[in-house]
Amino acid sequence: MSPRTLLLATALALTPALPALAGDIEVQDPYARASTMMSKSGAAFMVLVNTGAEEDRLVSAASDVAERVELHTHEADANGVMRMVEVEEGFAIPAGGSHALKRGADHVMFLGLTRPLAQGDSVTVTLTFEKAGEMVVEIPVDMTRDAMGRPVDAPVQGGGMGPGEPMRPGN
Repeated sequence: MSPRTLLLATALALTPALPALAGDIEVQDPYARASTMMSKSGAAFMVLVNTGAEEDRLVSAASDVAERVELHTHEADANGVMRMVEVEEGFAIPAGGSHALKRGADHVMFLGLTRPLAQGDSVTVTLTFEKAGEMVVEIPVDMTRDAMGRPVDAPVQGGGMGPGEPMRPGN
């Protein structure tokens, strides 16, 4: 194998490990939760990093894995019961900062799944940003993460919502 071929093969092999980029926006650590045949919904999580000098905003998402894809968050009602609601204005990503989409908080919601999401699958999602435009992201389906997005075998540090704990405002 020539040095050039080896270099190209190495670059291609490393490509999936690199974060997705659009303009000044970078997507880090994306994953989706698995679903069953009976499930009609699913969700995707990631960290959106803005390396630019101006705020940007995730305004929509789309995927052929669902009839509808919405940007969602969790809110407490008057009785303190958490419920998911659509965030029509999207999620701001501050200049030089980041915005985490995580379980129990802001996330991408798949409604009316067109197929089950199984461990090891991947989901193609198009994210649309106000300034950076469209970005296509391959999101792996991963059931090996806890409610905080950590690998199941990772040590638990600090408080927060863990497996089996109820969702509370502020978590």
